[in-house]
Amino acid sequence: MFERRKSNIPLPPEKLSMEIRHARFLTGSTDARKLPEPKFPEFAFIGRSNVGKSSLINRLCGRKDLAKISQKPGKTQQINHFVINESWYLVDLPGYGYAKVSKTEREKWGKFIRHYFQSRMNLQCAFVLLDSRIPPQAIDLEFINSLGEWGVPFVLVYTKVDKLGMNPAQKNASAFHREMKKTWDEIPPTFFTSAESGYGKDALLQFIMSLTDGFVPPESEEKK
Repeated sequence: MFERRKSNIPLPPEKLSMEIRHARFLTGSTDARKLPEPKFPEFAFIGRSNVGKSSLINRLCGRKDLAKISQKPGKTQQINHFVINESWYLVDLPGYGYAKVSKTEREKWGKFIRHYFQSRMNLQCAFVLLDSRIPPQAIDLEFINSLGEWGVPFVLVYTKVDKLGMNPAQKNASAFHREMKKTWDEIPPTFFTSAESGYGKDALLQFIMSLTDGFVPPESEEKK
């Protein structure tokens, strides 16, 4: 795993390309101990509630209803696994930071997510989604710091750039990066996206492809 407070994920080669030909829902779990067999490389998408996670997943997969979209924040209440091209997992994780959830429920989901990140050995990268329209949020910085403590590699994905414009989005991203640099040595790869226009889709898929090559399932390593 990566060292704490470092983000050494390399940017993908420019010429890599990827097309999602097939995407299907596999399972939804409320128990991190009952997740699918880790036979494929896995990529997890997570962010604050209402950050546009489900919309972005649908845009990446070329589907309108693969991940369920709701106007009510906090809709995703389980770990949803999707099989992409029968060769890798895309994971839709519950959003964090929804104020109307009880303290007990927040603590429950916190333990749930922590166990997932600390135990899922086929996880290649977490995609932390941030709303490009707003300034840095303490809850996002806290979550990123947790990923550092757990040794989880991650990248930053700014959403909804079509709502504000690229220049303001980049300014908000720069402000977030300045906050990160108070505790991090490096800023991880950063992507700007729009689920509405598809902006950033190809760059994200190229990046995912760059991390699928040479994957060895954890159970295969144990048998050696």
